[in-house]
Amino acid sequence: MAGKLKGLMVILDGLGDAGISQFGGKTPLEAAHTPNMDALISAGMAALIDPLYQGVPVGTHTGTGVLLGISPCEAAKLTRGPVEAAGIGLTSEWGDILIRCNFATVEKSGESLRIIDRRAGRISEGAHELARELVDMDLGDGISATLSPATHHRAVLKLSGEELSSAISDTDPGSALQGMGVLRSAPQEPGAAAARTAHALNRFMYMAHDHLEQHPLNRMRTDAGLLPANGILCRSAGKNTQFISLVKQLGLKGSVIAGESTVVGLAKMLKYQVVSEPGFTSLPNTDLNAKVAAAGAALKENDIVFLHIKGPDICAHDHNPEGKRALLEAFDKTLAVLHKEDLVIAVTGDHSTDSNTGDHTGDPVPSLLYSPRGRRDLCSQFGECYCAGGGLGRVSATGFLCSMLDAMGFMHKFKPGEARLFSHLS
Repeated sequence: MAGKLKGLMVILDGLGDAGISQFGGKTPLEAAHTPNMDALISAGMAALIDPLYQGVPVGTHTGTGVLLGISPCEAAKLTRGPVEAAGIGLTSEWGDILIRCNFATVEKSGESLRIIDRRAGRISEGAHELARELVDMDLGDGISATLSPATHHRAVLKLSGEELSSAISDTDPGSALQGMGVLRSAPQEPGAAAARTAHALNRFMYMAHDHLEQHPLNRMRTDAGLLPANGILCRSAGKNTQFISLVKQLGLKGSVIAGESTVVGLAKMLKYQVVSEPGFTSLPNTDLNAKVAAAGAALKENDIVFLHIKGPDICAHDHNPEGKRALLEAFDKTLAVLHKEDLVIAVTGDHSTDSNTGDHTGDPVPSLLYSPRGRRDLCSQFGECYCAGGGLGRVSATGFLCSMLDAMGFMHKFKPGEARLFSHLS
């Protein structure tokens, strides 16, 4: 199309970070040697972006969802369960409850389940075999449960039955509160539906542990000095929902390159072309060269391509700032082949993850926007402290996406009735 440019958005999951003592107070990005991203920011503009609300931590599904074009008001309602289900192609009926899960290592302590490891040592083999033990489980009261494996330690639980509700609390306490053990789910709204759903989920927790504890695979893992995957932690229950993407609303053809089920699920829900190959993992060992090559190929037939790299977030969760820095440096080397004069390039993240604590934070995410015919600012290096003085300022993730689409030539003048695409209000 005349006057239009194609666009590439790189989403480095968990990109933002805090100061690291061994880096002299610098963040992993500030400490990394990234000449290609430095060149892009020197020829473009910098920003700090807030994924949803300023100072509020978000999950990958929320932060990435907004970058893919879901409006903030809809992204605020987005739960992880249906997204993960879409990512693995799990079919469900209307009224089913879909819940994001982790295989975990737990042990019984009286009437409770104590958490040893929330990710069962990041189990990477055998999850499919374990999940086959947890299919069509009768939980009573006309409710059945089926667990389906996703990537590595992740899985999706589907609860089926009459009059179920997604308004239930999580059984996963999160890493900061792991010492509390497996939580009991509780209804989050009045009425019988939420109460019976929470009761069913609590019953599943103990039934799953009983089934998995004596599984031959877990006995083999224990004998080999590995943590057994003998428990299931659940969070972010939801029902299937349809969302509209700003990118699609503008008539653009888009593609998502990813190896992580959450992002693949979002892409499928938004009707993007999805490119995911066996070497595209959600870990730092993902095939960066193959992902970048796939992005280059996708740009030939799409207006905008989203390239998602999960590894930085994993390194930060594992308290590994050195690994995060090394991965950012490795990615920077692969980026050079995509720098073309007729391509708008954005580099950002879905949220910040603190390598000191291993937790997501509400800190804004360093971001850059390069356009061959766009403005420049005085920022010459890619990092949190440098982006704080960028020409785009502190902007919402939606505003950052709009700036990119505008640089590509696809934004039009605001029309009455379009506020829902950009607003936090329904």
